[in-house]
Amino acid sequence: MKRDPANNPDKAKLSNPKFDYCVLEVFDEFMLIILIPENHTTTAVIRWRRREEAALWQPEKKTEVLRGLLWVDVGAAWVWVWLDLFTAFRGSAVSLTFNPSSHIYQDVVSKCRILHSRYLATPWLSSPHFQTLFVGFFGRPPAFSYRREIFHLSDGGTIALDWLRNSDVLGDAFSTNNAIPKDDTTPIVLVIPGLTSDSESPYIKHLAFNTAKNGWNAVVSNHRGLGGVSVTSDCFYNAGWTEDLRSIVNNLHHEYPKAPLFLVGTSIGANVLVKYLGEDGDKTPAAGAVAVCSPWDLLLGDRFIGRRLLQKFYDKALTIGLQGYAQLHQPHFLRLANWEGIKKSRSIRDFDQHATCIVGKFETVDTFYRRCTSATYVGNVAVPLLCISALDDPVCTREAIPWDECRANKNIVLATTKHGGHLAFFEGLTASGIWWVRAVDEYLKILHSSHYMHVQMMVSCGPQLSLDPSVYHQGPYVNVAEDGMVAAVGNEQAMDNKIEDVLEPQKIHYRETKEMVSGEEDEEMIQPESHLLAEIPPSSEQVTSVQDAKPLDVTTSVRRCLDQQSRQSKWSLWLLVYVSIATSWPLVGSALKIVLQKKLRNLFW
Repeated sequence: MKRDPANNPDKAKLSNPKFDYCVLEVFDEFMLIILIPENHTTTAVIRWRRREEAALWQPEKKTEVLRGLLWVDVGAAWVWVWLDLFTAFRGSAVSLTFNPSSHIYQDVVSKCRILHSRYLATPWLSSPHFQTLFVGFFGRPPAFSYRREIFHLSDGGTIALDWLRNSDVLGDAFSTNNAIPKDDTTPIVLVIPGLTSDSESPYIKHLAFNTAKNGWNAVVSNHRGLGGVSVTSDCFYNAGWTEDLRSIVNNLHHEYPKAPLFLVGTSIGANVLVKYLGEDGDKTPAAGAVAVCSPWDLLLGDRFIGRRLLQKFYDKALTIGLQGYAQLHQPHFLRLANWEGIKKSRSIRDFDQHATCIVGKFETVDTFYRRCTSATYVGNVAVPLLCISALDDPVCTREAIPWDECRANKNIVLATTKHGGHLAFFEGLTASGIWWVRAVDEYLKILHSSHYMHVQMMVSCGPQLSLDPSVYHQGPYVNVAEDGMVAAVGNEQAMDNKIEDVLEPQKIHYRETKEMVSGEEDEEMIQPESHLLAEIPPSSEQVTSVQDAKPLDVTTSVRRCLDQQSRQSKWSLWLLVYVSIATSWPLVGSALKIVLQKKLRNLFW
C-alpha cells in the first residue's frame, strides 16, 4: 500500500513523509486517503478491492459496496475542505489553452473576468462525485415554464423545441404573443442537452433561465423521443448524429435571419455540437458556440468509464437511463433492434451493441465510437468556440481532451478547471449557482459585442434546383460502396473542395450573405462564382430526384451571371467574348476549312 515517489512519482509526489499511508489519485480513481491510521487504512481498502467485482452486480451486496464508496468519498470531501481552508478558500485558477495568435482570445476571452478568475467549489460539494450526483438529483433549478414548439423533420421525425424568452422570465403581462417577430434582433441561444437529458434537467434549466434573465432568448432542442415527444420515424439520435442539429440551426436562421444564433452543447450534446461545427466549417450560420464537458473521444471514454468501480456505477446509471428511453419507445426498438440484448445490457457499450449499432448499421461498437468522435473534427471548426472541462470529471476523462488540436485552431479556446465534476461546477455556500453557466453567459455577451462573431459563408448564382430533402436522409447512418460493403458513416460530410446545399427541414434555402471583416474595414458583398456549382459531382440519387423537380431556367441563370460580371468591370464582358472566340477558334476554323474546300471543289469540278 505504500507509495514510493521513486517508483511512482506521479501518484506519490504530494505524499507527506510524516504518514505511513498517503494515497492521492484524484484524476483516476478519485480516492483520497490521507491522515488515516495504518491498520485501518490497509484493512478497509484491501477488503473493498477484493470484493468489488463480485459484489458489483449482486443486489444483496451492492449496499455494502456503496457504503464503502461513500466512506472513501466523504473522506476525500473533507480533505478538500481542509485544503481550501489552508488556501484561504481562494479556489484554483482556470487554465486556458489557445493559439498565441488567436484573435478570439485576445479580443474576446481576455475580457472575460470569470474565465480569468478562480473557481471555488461549494465546500460541502468538494468531491466531484458529490457535485455530479447533486446536479443530477437535486440541482436546485429555477422555477419557470417553457413555450413548446413542435419541429417536424424531413424524414418524419419530431423534435420538441422548448423556448424561454426574456419576457417570460421578467413576467411581462403585456407580452401575450407567443410568436417572435421575423425581424427580431434579440440573440438566440440554442441548447443541446446531454445523453438522456432534456429541457427539464436541472443544469439545462439553470442555463436557460440565466440566458433569458440577461435579455436573450433560449431554446432547448430535445433529442428525438425525449421531452415527452414520441418517436415518429425509424431514426434515433446518437452521440454523433448531427443532421437534427443542422436542420434546426438552418431553420432558426431562416426564421430569424437578423438574430445572432449561438449554440451551447453539454456532455454528449457538446460532442454532437463540435462534430457539426467541424463538418460544416464556414457554412454554418452559428455566430458562436460553447462546448461544456464534452467526452471528445468516445472510444477513450468507453475505456475510462469501464475501468474502475466508481466509473462503473456511472456507466450503470447511464445505461439504466438508456434502457428507460428504449422502454418508452419499445415498439420501435422491438422492430429495429435486439430487444432482449437491450434489457440485459449492463453498460453503455452493451446498449450501443444491441441498439445503436443495429439501428445505425455500424459494423462494431468501436466503429461507431471512432466515427462519432468529435476530437477529429476540431481542426475544421471555423466558429468562435469556447470549451469548458473539469479535470476531475468522473464521467468524461481528461485523457480524451484534444489539447494540441485546440491549441492549433485559432477559433478555439479551451478552459479547464481542477474541480467541478460533470456539468456541476457548483459555487457558493448554498450551491445556488453554477460556475460554467455564468462563464458561458459572459463569453457570449462579449463575443456578441465584438467584431468576431462568425457569419455564414454561402455563395450562389441564379435560381437553384429545389431537391427533395429526403435524398439527404436515405440511410442516415449508412454508406454503401460499389463492392457492396456497408460502412457506417454517421452523417460525415466531405470537407475538401465541395460546395454543399444548406438543408432546411422540408426544403433547401439558398441565402446570399455578407462577409464581416473585423477592424475598420468596410463590409464587402461576397460575389457569387458560377464555376463553383460545376464542381459538385451529381450522384445517382440526385439525378433521380431531378426528374421530379422543375426544369432549370438556363437562360436566366446565364444572363444573371453575365450581368453581374458586366457590373464589375466594363471590360469583363468583352474579355469573356474574346476568350470564348480564342478558345473555340481551332474547332470553328477547322470546320470552316472543310466547308470551303468542298465548295471550291464543286466550283472547279
